Amino acid sequence: MRILIVDDDDIALEMLSMALQQAGHSTESAGNGQDALRLVREGGFRMVITDWEMPRMTGLELCAAIRNEDLPGYVYVIILTAHNTPEEVVEGLSAGADDFLTKPFNPPELVVRVRAGERVLALETRDVAIFAMAKLAESRDPETGLHLDRVRTYARNVAIHIARLDKPGYAIDQGFIRTIYLTSPLHDIGKIGIPDSILLKPGRLSDREFDVMKTHTTMGAQTLQAALDQFPDATFLTMARDIANSHHERYDGSGYPGGLVGANIPLCGRIVALADVYDALTTKRVYKNAFSHEVARSIITEESGSHFDPLVVETFLALEKEFIDTWEGFSEAAPAMSGAGARS
Repeated sequence: MRILIVDDDDIALEMLSMALQQAGHSTESAGNGQDALRLVREGGFRMVITDWEMPRMTGLELCAAIRNEDLPGYVYVIILTAHNTPEEVVEGLSAGADDFLTKPFNPPELVVRVRAGERVLALETRDVAIFAMAKLAESRDPETGLHLDRVRTYARNVAIHIARLDKPGYAIDQGFIRTIYLTSPLHDIGKIGIPDSILLKPGRLSDREFDVMKTHTTMGAQTLQAALDQFPDATFLTMARDIANSHHERYDGSGYPGGLVGANIPLCGRIVALADVYDALTTKRVYKNAFSHEVARSIITEESGSHFDPLVVETFLALEKEFIDTWEGFSEAAPAMSGAGARS
């Protein structure tokens, strides 16, 4: 594991680096918090060990800045400090520190604390397992391509933008943003139970077939609820369940499976609904060709207040470039073509 060491004392940097490298870790050093933050933003570091007292940006300020970044994975922060009073520990934890190591440090203690951090970071293998589950359902439809990657990126970008608006009734924090990115790929997990004759049918579904197709929402929600019942502390499963159950609800109450209206639809479901439909419209499927972005935008804006939450549509319009960039960045297909509509 690559570890970033931050200290304005060159001797301390050398001693920390030597102790960690002897334990099998790869290290990189920064002499101040501002350089460290730049390196964290560039990626590749899962752990930061930083001195508390530094010029320009203290270790606590660095820790707080890391927590405010939208990073692809969690960064574990150990504060190296002579500050060890209860009040100072509370201050450090409030800034987002995960652990403390008293100066002068003891190398065996340093290694043990790093190993403890590795165990915490290993919990993020959960993310991989969730995405693998979602890919399993998606794999039954070979034409969906990078659908999950695009939808979760659309959803995260929309959530970030809405959070900045600070609108009443649209409370979004960093935890919400991270969780919607993590769990939105499970929106169609229930499709694993839909027969191929329906899921992969070219052309329009019959009324009976569409009724069967609609059950993927409840089947997905029931599966995730069963997991939540077994592991009630896994609170991220609550959002996963809500997304699976509500991403085909419509703002005016004409959706399924519950016919929920407006704010009664979970916000995560309202966001994923737009992300999912946009991706269905702009990509080729077994039953349709692809719409251009302009056609998809027209359909989505026309359905603001009926299918989609108006604020989510406003956000989509504000983020058009990000949507196009995401589509192009996660696209295996040729430029979008005009064609038939998306299947719900």
